[in-house]
Amino acid sequence: MSAIEQRPPLPPFTRETAIQKVRLAEDAWNTRDPGRVALAYTPDSRWRNRAEFLQGRDAIVTFLTRKWARELDYRLIKELWAFDGHRIAVRFAYEWHDDSGNWFRSYGNENWLFDENGLMAERHASINDVPISEAQRQYRWRQGRRPDDHPGLSDLGL
Repeated sequence: MSAIEQRPPLPPFTRETAIQKVRLAEDAWNTRDPGRVALAYTPDSRWRNRAEFLQGRDAIVTFLTRKWARELDYRLIKELWAFDGHRIAVRFAYEWHDDSGNWFRSYGNENWLFDENGLMAERHASINDVPISEAQRQYRWRQGRRPDDHPGLSDLGL
């Protein structure tokens, strides 16, 4: 595997590098660019997302393209929950609306396993959607990366 296929920080993770890895993942997902996001995963990465099972970057791109066509104005915050060696657990919440203007906050947990090059080999995600009103939204930054001064999940009481 060439150096270009590495995604620092590399395991084994420290608290600081695990936090960095989580923020890099959040930033990538907030681009809503399926091709860019898929590059953080091994070519044969295995996913469970809700009740859907995927394998490989092409399947990830297809899945994310479909997801973000449905989940409009998507904004995500991730937070480190735990880490050990090549594994990271995160909790997250994201806000989005459907094409009828109905808003949701989706809460979840992910378990990640990385290879030695820092690419995610496995992603297991459990997610629940909660309807919210437009007035209940808490993620109002411009589309893209969450500003550094925007509160995280714990700060927001989520």
